[in-house]
Amino acid sequence: MTDKLFDHYSAHASAWDELFDRAGAPHPHCSTLVKRLGDLQVTDFGTKRTDADLAFVNQGVTFSVYSDRRGVEKIFPFDLIPRPIPAAEWARVEEGLVQRLKALNLFLKDVYHEQRILKEGRIPSELVLGSKGYRKEMEGFTPPGEVYIHICGTDLIRDAAGQFVVLEDNGRTPSGVSYVLENRAVMKKVFPYLFQECRVKRVEDYPQRLREALASVAPSGASRSPSVVVLSPGQHNSAYFEHSFLARHMGVELVFGPDLFVHDDVVYLKTTRGPQRVDVIYRRLDDDFLDPEAFRPDSLLGVPGLFRAYCAGNVTLANAVGTGVADDKAVYPYVEEMIRFYLEQEPILKNVPTYICARPDDCKYVLDHLEELAVKAVNESGGYGMLMGPSSTAEQRAEFAGKLKDNPRNYIAQPVVTLSTCPTWTEDGPAPRHVDLRPYIISGKSTWVLPGGLTRPALVKGSLVVNSSQGGGSKDTWVLE
Repeated sequence: MTDKLFDHYSAHASAWDELFDRAGAPHPHCSTLVKRLGDLQVTDFGTKRTDADLAFVNQGVTFSVYSDRRGVEKIFPFDLIPRPIPAAEWARVEEGLVQRLKALNLFLKDVYHEQRILKEGRIPSELVLGSKGYRKEMEGFTPPGEVYIHICGTDLIRDAAGQFVVLEDNGRTPSGVSYVLENRAVMKKVFPYLFQECRVKRVEDYPQRLREALASVAPSGASRSPSVVVLSPGQHNSAYFEHSFLARHMGVELVFGPDLFVHDDVVYLKTTRGPQRVDVIYRRLDDDFLDPEAFRPDSLLGVPGLFRAYCAGNVTLANAVGTGVADDKAVYPYVEEMIRFYLEQEPILKNVPTYICARPDDCKYVLDHLEELAVKAVNESGGYGMLMGPSSTAEQRAEFAGKLKDNPRNYIAQPVVTLSTCPTWTEDGPAPRHVDLRPYIISGKSTWVLPGGLTRPALVKGSLVVNSSQGGGSKDTWVLE
């Protein structure tokens, strides 16, 4: 008899499994999902996987890995077994994410104005003012709508006890939401009946919600229907697929730096009908490259005079210039304190305990315990600039020890948290693979959280690194009604 999908599945010995409890029974909220998938024969599931892969190829869903010699452009690895989250649990996660983003926005407003949190010693001034993401040019300036982070991707992990905790915040140009939307479209084609039976919350509203949020914080001089554009560094960027995807689905122009110009401190788009004023720019390039007059003079990606127009209050940039200080990994440990300071509330979502290597005592502890810790460069992303102590070699630890001693401010360290696992298809059938979750929070006049987000499985057995650039993939995340 042909094997059914979960006949030989065995959950991870010490991690929380997203579908099954310790006894091997499905969690109550996903019993219908497990039954329907579990009734599938492995050969039938393989056919559905082929259908899904073909859909991704046809839709051109790709990302880039610059370091891979076999080719830069990759079809995004997608796993067909979804990751379900019950409604009650999601409601609390959503509340915690809204609370966190509110505090981060208040923090940015404060550090570029009164700096109360620094003066009162709640966060060390040198950590904030010495951050690569801190922009002196933003001091005293308030963005239109008083929103700094319009789109945030906060990375969550579930620990061995099943509790969601925050691993880091991405408040500059968080990527990945296009894969959430494409994953859902493919899943609906492959498993239409499952959505009807499991009652999964919609994610398709994201582009419309994003456009409405951006329009809501347009400058005061904008028309009743503000002009919004997506500014991309170009097709060689690793997230270019997402830039074009979001522009298309929001119904706005995708533009590059040379498509825009500034006249009398107002930004215009060059069109065949003549110049068209631009009110809001959802920019997907870093601060340094935005404006060669204000930042890097060698940038060919930005728009000369853009920052001047921004400071004149004639255009909204999302996210605001200078938000990098809020997602600096050395500032991250203080977000719980920001919530207490600005909101007078206890944090709903907790941080992972973190050692700040800029502190001499923390740095000494990290150097003495490198084999136990995850050490991260504070301004790197995508799994780069990182040491996973338990799986590292003596040579790698020695190299990192030298980097820590040379520039302690550039590193933090955390205990290695055993991420939860989710059944994921492998060459040997379904097996537990570690996953994280990146929900997306949109903030304009109001704040909205996408139900679910990007679940990234580490496709390598035992690996805790889920980034696509390091061999990770993605799953559809189902928030159940």
